[in-house]
Amino acid sequence: MRFLIVRTDIRAAADIDIAAAWAGGGRVRDETTSPEPRRQVVHAENRDAALMLARALSTVGAVRYGRQRVKVLPLGDSAPRRRRLDSGG
Repeated sequence: MRFLIVRTDIRAAADIDIAAAWAGGGRVRDETTSPEPRRQVVHAENRDAALMLARALSTVGAVRYGRQRVKVLPLGDSAPRRRRLDSGG
């Protein structure tokens, strides 16, 4: 399975927005409609490589101080599986 490792900026949320989301049962951030700005994107072919890259990106100062975050997202298989055809006879 392939993975995408993304380092993004964290958007600040105003206290009033947090209170409104909490009261209404909604979300402050919705990644499907407005994703966080990306700083760096890396691909990995397997989970171990993805986690190693994520750990490396987590050492960046902005990540350590909470201004950015690292996300590991599964993309699916690296190559489509092909059915074997019998040579039949």
